[in-house]
Amino acid sequence: MAPRISETIKQDHRALEACYNHIVGSTSRDEQIRFQNLFVWELARHAVGEELVVYPAFEKHIQGGAAMAQKDREEHQKVKEQLKAFQQLDPAHQDFLPTLDTLMENLSEHIKEEENEDLVYLEESLSEHDSQSLSKSFNRTKIFVPSRAHPHAPNRPPFETAVGLMTAPFDQVADLFRKWPSNDAVHT
Repeated sequence: MAPRISETIKQDHRALEACYNHIVGSTSRDEQIRFQNLFVWELARHAVGEELVVYPAFEKHIQGGAAMAQKDREEHQKVKEQLKAFQQLDPAHQDFLPTLDTLMENLSEHIKEEENEDLVYLEESLSEHDSQSLSKSFNRTKIFVPSRAHPHAPNRPPFETAVGLMTAPFDQVADLFRKWPSNDAVHT
């Protein structure tokens, strides 16, 4: 049985929080780089997935959902700009942790609001089948979207979809040359 969309989104949020904790809890530059790459990869894909799948569902299924989706897109824009700055920093740079902390503060507020309000309203408006279908669509979409922050790209379908499909292959090739945490390190 597939998870509901709110469960899938919350799972992504917990993965982002775990990456953040690995980065700030480590004194190893190599480990910080590995988890920085994973954090950027997770957050970039998550944000675009929400913009392409979840926010249109807000607009379609929730009264006042268009305003909710617009507010969330604006919050995402700020996060993407901060993520772009963070993804370019080396852990040895003096701004590395302060940039990450500011990013996580903004992201944490967005996560809290999304989990306690937006997703609750969405789940109330969806059948279990529709919620599970949306979850599957969200996960499939994340396969094809960029894995780095591109804050100047459009944030609404269909333009975001087209730009994402053009940008994603370049990000994915570059990902082959990035350092990543081992599976054991991710699950601790």
